[in-house]
Amino acid sequence: MRLTYRQVEYLRELARHDSIAAACKVLAISQSSVLAAIDVAEDVTGTQLFTRRKGHGIALTPAGRTFLISAHRFLASGEEFSRALEQFSETSGATLRIGCFVPFGALLIPPVIKRYTEQIGSCEFTLLEGDQTELRAWLASGEVDLIVTYDIGQEFGSSITPICKFPTHALVRADSKIAEMPAVSLKKLAEHPLVLLDLPETRVYLLGLFDNVVNRPRIGLRTRSYETVRSAVSNGLGVSILNIKPTPETIPDNDNLARVPLLENLRQPTLLVADPYGAQKPASVSAFISALHSYLGEIGPEQFAVVRSGDADGLMFPAP
Repeated sequence: MRLTYRQVEYLRELARHDSIAAACKVLAISQSSVLAAIDVAEDVTGTQLFTRRKGHGIALTPAGRTFLISAHRFLASGEEFSRALEQFSETSGATLRIGCFVPFGALLIPPVIKRYTEQIGSCEFTLLEGDQTELRAWLASGEVDLIVTYDIGQEFGSSITPICKFPTHALVRADSKIAEMPAVSLKKLAEHPLVLLDLPETRVYLLGLFDNVVNRPRIGLRTRSYETVRSAVSNGLGVSILNIKPTPETIPDNDNLARVPLLENLRQPTLLVADPYGAQKPASVSAFISALHSYLGEIGPEQFAVVRSGDADGLMFPAP
């Protein structure tokens, strides 16, 4: 028996919904078709890929999760081939599904998309903005072609392209004494209420910085929004520590805000692109990575003071 492309699609939807009934509804097919796909896949692989959980749908086994990684790559190659055929007939343009760490949606991605379209041509983009946990889920389920994020928390798989590093810095009111300093210590910042970017793994990283040198500061405000962090600091509700800064083509800080380097020599998160394709990246994914490199290469030394990522593929800029 041979596993067909369509049957692999059935198995992807089954893994995505953890339910035979839900997968059948989405695919508009009978349960027998999905069950047949499971039987063929398990016969071909010689192992159990799914387990039934009474009252709780169906779940992937460890072998099933490994199978699904290969399945995503197989389906992605087929989808890329179909898009290429459509482009030959000029019936549609390319599409690219991007996932990004929430702040990047407003502060980084639009100028990169602009350069992509200038270099490659028209394209339909879908942008999903989420925290690190959501990004891993979207990548694993095949909902995105790539994600742009930091190397914070758990790993994002084996197909990683490091881009550059972003030094951690303080965000303070422009009329504060800290704003007059050439650099500020975490000990000094801890004397003020902290406006915390409260995303799951980001909060652990940011608060953990204080554990190395001083006690943690009192948290004045928790928010999942980068824009709310800026607004809160602008209104004197506290100080914050961040990594990314607005780029010249996105939303600038207002006149009430100042960004100050930190005195401590801290681990600097690496900006990276993760995708499910490995060495066989679709042309659109490779072009986006190239556009991201190009954009940060234009503005990096002035705007980000980024440094070498530690990988030959990383951008190299002088350290601050």
